[in-house]
Amino acid sequence: MITEKIKPLYSGIVVLLIFVLWTLLIKIVDVHSAGESGTLVGFATINTWFHKLTGVHMWIYTATDWLGLVPVAVCMIFAIYGLIQLISRRSLFKVDLDIILLGIYYIVVIAGYLAFEMYPVNYRPILIEGRIEASYPSSTTLLVLSVMPTLIFQVNRRIKSQWGRKLINVMTIIFTAFMVIGRLVAGVHWLTDIIGSVLLCAGLFLLYKGVVILTCKQ
Repeated sequence: MITEKIKPLYSGIVVLLIFVLWTLLIKIVDVHSAGESGTLVGFATINTWFHKLTGVHMWIYTATDWLGLVPVAVCMIFAIYGLIQLISRRSLFKVDLDIILLGIYYIVVIAGYLAFEMYPVNYRPILIEGRIEASYPSSTTLLVLSVMPTLIFQVNRRIKSQWGRKLINVMTIIFTAFMVIGRLVAGVHWLTDIIGSVLLCAGLFLLYKGVVILTCKQ
């Protein structure tokens, strides 16, 4: 039983190590100048091939940018839920532990994003409003894949209605798939940027899930 509970934690650590390896490989494998800005990009051959294959679709970029407000709203809902518990119970230590851990998880994700903004691994294949911007990992993909799985996880823990859980889960999965695929084909990121976001989010979420399973009651 303990072994089953600790699996997500171990899996998260493994996936994060794969993410670190992936990031290092991007800096040393097939590094050439590419994109409108001519900056250096790892895995240049496959990245430029995929970029030419999909082309650039700014309407998809704009749509997914605006839809990025959905996971932001989800974060705010959880924040308000935790705040209500804090006010009503008059102690931070009486707020549900999984909600406190969720807040810590979101802070870690934000810190990771800011770190890559300060120390870019590579830059977008196109200029955005005439500016060169950091591209790794894809920030919108990072936002969506960091938040939406936690929505499913929390819904499955807290909502008793089976139909309610299924409805929210299906809608969340469809939305998440649309956002990731949309960002993939929009042409504003390299393929490796999207893969990096998937690995980072999967690792962090599995760590959060593992800690909650080990420390919180169902």
